[in-house]
Amino acid sequence: MKLPGILEYVSSLGHAVFTSGTYNLNIIGIRSKKNIPDAFDDWLVVAYRDESGWVERWWPITTEPGLYYLQNKSKWFGPEGVAVLVEGQYSGVYKIDLHAGKYEALCQRNGAVKLYKDSNLDAVIDYDPKTIKESSVSGINIHASNSTPYDGDSTSVKVGPWSAGCQVFASEKDFREFMSLCRKQVQKGPGWDKFTYTLVREA
Repeated sequence: MKLPGILEYVSSLGHAVFTSGTYNLNIIGIRSKKNIPDAFDDWLVVAYRDESGWVERWWPITTEPGLYYLQNKSKWFGPEGVAVLVEGQYSGVYKIDLHAGKYEALCQRNGAVKLYKDSNLDAVIDYDPKTIKESSVSGINIHASNSTPYDGDSTSVKVGPWSAGCQVFASEKDFREFMSLCRKQVQKGPGWDKFTYTLVREA
């Protein structure tokens, strides 16, 4: 069976793709070339097989921090500045857990991620390879742009304070659909409670 185009692209970059079983999720962030601060101009894609074949779901997200954290100092970052996730594949790093102790999301709990650090407090997102740090405790989660996303159906227009480096959904409804798929993967059995996140640049 032919792979979806997004998985062919991910594979062409040298990343692993998951093709066996049902609800074995390929979770992919696509960072836009536009690079517009404070906009949900990126995509989160989930590609997986169900009982009928391949399925793709696409939702608008941000893969970058909002202006709130780009332009303001925070105790969370220290002098190195706000975090911007480096493109790459983070194998088995994520699991379902409480984001900020409030609600279930996909959280960085099982390993390290690589981060650019942007410290100059302007409105431009910097991708300086000299600033890259690796951290297993940075909490770069995949979550909603709301503190109570299981209660409503709002959609955020601007990123604002919702991302300090996390991958954040614009729509609460989209986020809930994503989490429903994650739970289906976990239900497949032991060892399926770890998730891989792959972040790529728009082709």
